[in-house]
Amino acid sequence: MCPASEPAFADFGLPGAPGSEEFWAAARTPASVPASGGDGDWRTLFLWRQQTTSTAQNATSAPMSTPVSAPASPPLIDFESWAEATALRQWGTTDCWYAEVRMPARLRVTYRFLVDGEAYADPFNPVGAGGDRSIAATPDAPAQPHWPAVGPDDILPVPRARIRWASERLGGRRTVRVHPVGGGGPVVLLLDGDDWLYLHPAMTAFDAAFAAGEMPPVTLVFLPSKDREAEFGCRPELWEAVRDELLPLVAESGISADPSRLVAAGQSLGGLSALYAAVEFPELVSRVACQSGSFWWSPEAMELADPLGGRAGGAVAARLAAGDRDLSGLRIAFDLGEHESRMLAHCERTEDLVRRAGATVRVSRSASGHDRAGWRHALLRDVAWALG
Repeated sequence: MCPASEPAFADFGLPGAPGSEEFWAAARTPASVPASGGDGDWRTLFLWRQQTTSTAQNATSAPMSTPVSAPASPPLIDFESWAEATALRQWGTTDCWYAEVRMPARLRVTYRFLVDGEAYADPFNPVGAGGDRSIAATPDAPAQPHWPAVGPDDILPVPRARIRWASERLGGRRTVRVHPVGGGGPVVLLLDGDDWLYLHPAMTAFDAAFAAGEMPPVTLVFLPSKDREAEFGCRPELWEAVRDELLPLVAESGISADPSRLVAAGQSLGGLSALYAAVEFPELVSRVACQSGSFWWSPEAMELADPLGGRAGGAVAARLAAGDRDLSGLRIAFDLGEHESRMLAHCERTEDLVRRAGATVRVSRSASGHDRAGWRHALLRDVAWALG
């Protein structure tokens, strides 16, 4: 008999004995129930079925993505930025491995299972982010309309139009995809564009938002990064290359695109770079959608053991604090995850300085940590707002 400290799987709506066919037929995770204490937290169950040779012979009884051998060490749930990895426990000698994780109110987070060094999506979760990641959301996390549930085996549609860009300023070659939403319009430059192509279906989401009347016609330009730290730091080369090399190529592509109202949309270091562009290249970037901008960044902070422990607002705040920037032509939407407590001071300092410099500013907080899964709704909402 399993000890009394084991979770009551019936609390999560799972019938039968753990490891039985009845149990696995009903398994859908993650599953959440209110935690004790009345603080809004959730007890959340994650399951992993570790196939053995006998279970693998029955293709209908076990997810095909799980390895057919006993793990050398307990599988782990690896969360993106929100928490440390959590080890799963085996239920007796069955093929059932589980973990019960206490999650805070209003959280959406990307996770994966690590089994003997290999990464897997959750085979019991239909909401994926690429081939080896899944997305968990507590029951009180706000919905993300227009973003379809995408399984780990699904292949996302990508724009048919592509530009081969051999940049003299940045070096190397990269493929930039371009997609007209509603026939095309102002350019929306999506930094870290490959993530929005292959992990999260931004093209589909923007099209759906337009169809619902929540997005004006825009032209999405998916800009992949080769070296995020070098390209997205506060340096001019990326934005000189966008201005002088990439946008002329977009104009020559035959796709309707208006660069005069360009929206720079970025997250983390990409959000830092987008605001840097608005400060240093106001004639190019007059609208920004920034999620979880890495405003702690400065050359000095990069030398610290704890980069987030440097001065609030980093290099961008230092520029703006001089008071010589006129940002009255800028519309910028800032968003930060509610669970990014160490980022808050950096973002609040930057938001305040941008507002003082005359920009039209919108500030919101999302139900997430530092995680692209939590940025998805803010991306659509804030691009539409930035375009007014």
